Amino acid sequence: MKILWRLSRETSGYRLLLVISAVSLIATSVLSLFAPRILTTIIGIIQGGVDKSAVVQILKLSALLLAVYAVAQLLRAVNNIVAHKAAWNIVENVRVKVYGKIQSFSTAYFSQAHTGDLMSRIVTDTGTLEELYAHIIPSTVSDVLTLVGVTAILFTMNPSLAAITCIPIPLLVISSLVFVKKIRPIFRERQIVLGDINTRLHDSFDGIREIRAFGQEKREETYMRTEFHKFTHATLKGLIRGAYYGPSLVLLGNLGTVLVLSFGGFLSSEGQISPAFIVGFLFYLNLFYAPIMSLAERMEPAQGAIAGAERVCDLLDTEITVKDQDGSEPIEHCTGAIEFRDVSFSYEDSQPILTDINIAIKPGSFTAFVGPTGVGKTTMVNLISRMYDPTQGAVLLDGVDLREVTLASLRKQIAYVPQDTFLFNTSIAENIAFARPDATREEIIAAAKIARIHRDIEAMPQGYESVTGERGVKLSGGQKQRIAIARAIICRAPILILDEATSAVDAETERMIQRSIDELTGSRTIIAIAHRISTVISADNIAFFEGGRIIEQGTHDELIELDGRYAELYRLQTTEAG
Repeated sequence: MKILWRLSRETSGYRLLLVISAVSLIATSVLSLFAPRILTTIIGIIQGGVDKSAVVQILKLSALLLAVYAVAQLLRAVNNIVAHKAAWNIVENVRVKVYGKIQSFSTAYFSQAHTGDLMSRIVTDTGTLEELYAHIIPSTVSDVLTLVGVTAILFTMNPSLAAITCIPIPLLVISSLVFVKKIRPIFRERQIVLGDINTRLHDSFDGIREIRAFGQEKREETYMRTEFHKFTHATLKGLIRGAYYGPSLVLLGNLGTVLVLSFGGFLSSEGQISPAFIVGFLFYLNLFYAPIMSLAERMEPAQGAIAGAERVCDLLDTEITVKDQDGSEPIEHCTGAIEFRDVSFSYEDSQPILTDINIAIKPGSFTAFVGPTGVGKTTMVNLISRMYDPTQGAVLLDGVDLREVTLASLRKQIAYVPQDTFLFNTSIAENIAFARPDATREEIIAAAKIARIHRDIEAMPQGYESVTGERGVKLSGGQKQRIAIARAIICRAPILILDEATSAVDAETERMIQRSIDELTGSRTIIAIAHRISTVISADNIAFFEGGRIIEQGTHDELIELDGRYAELYRLQTTEAG
């Protein structure tokens, strides 16, 4: 009930459809209570002898019975249509909401989460809500209403027989509770295993080149066989327990029927009730046990659906760590002035990544972050785009703490070119215009020319309409990086961040990209992370990182004159290049 109550918040907009579904179910349940009464009356007439007047009565009652059946089925059809429409729309809305929630998570969340598991929650786990809203909940409501109505009628007809009918009920309830307790962990385990399978499949398809290159196909196949076996084992475990549970309920139901027939036969022999009464009572008895059996049989799919719903709710209720704070204001105008003021940062339960960072980046300047791998350079740019928040201190944009501006407006001010370039499986033109879908072809070409990728694109068979393939698999590493640079240029953001953006290009292309960066300097604030000092010699300010701190800062000439760690690295790279 806790899960269902939580999910009820996701039904807004479709509650009218759910009400219509419920009303049609209630009407169907009420109509189902009339049929046994009509049948009992017909049997009583037949038992008393059939003459012309009796035939007329029987025909009228038969017509009424047919009308009851017809209306009941019409209402059932209305319920099916409306319930499915409401359920699938709820599923759609929840999927969108889950996807939006995942997008709002911080970068730290994605460093721990698995893509395949998130996909499983969006597609598979949300799909279980359709089972809940279109089948389990409506049928349960109908069964409960029918059970209440039939119980009232049975006790009205004969309290003694009705009391005997209820003898198996405690056993049914106890067995159902035990079954639920045993089966729910199994279905929860199955949903988790399914998420693991999707995660591994996603990784396998992404890494198919590596799998083939190292000849690990058999190992991956063995691993997936193990995962599939876990899923099969969990599924069969639940089905086997259900195989015992269902027949036991039928047996208990049959026990009730036998008790009624035995005691009813005794009462009939004593002249207390008629055979027609017993038949009519048995009709209602079938209606009495049918919803109980239906409720019991629904326990198994219900536990699977609730297990999926729990995973959906867990994700929806996950706290967002990086979000707009109360009173956050959108950025109206940005000059690109950035300041790190006494900033320290560490991930949860880990050593500090950055310690006491102080640096001011002037608007329109070219600043470079240089240093060994793993000293916090990428973390710096992640703090600027507020992928994380500092553990201590503050990052300011135009003198305003980033936590005081809205995330959406902040990220519109920043164009980012990551080292690990991601391209969508669409045309090159669409990839370049991703940040500005309304960009004209002329603007796309202009950005490509600045990024020095225009000639490569023109040489392709379909030119700008050439499809890049999944993650840009049809392009070289250098081509992907230059397309990513063009994508960043076209969005016209006042801040441009280049994270090792020239790491996959040759020396000539690097020089061309460097000229492009020089052309942009002054009109945009440029921050570049680099291992090769040759790409940042012209920077207005170079910050050298070591151990999560800025240990040297200045222009290239100033740092060479300082003859510290930067100068040492420069001499080393110059010697290697020579």
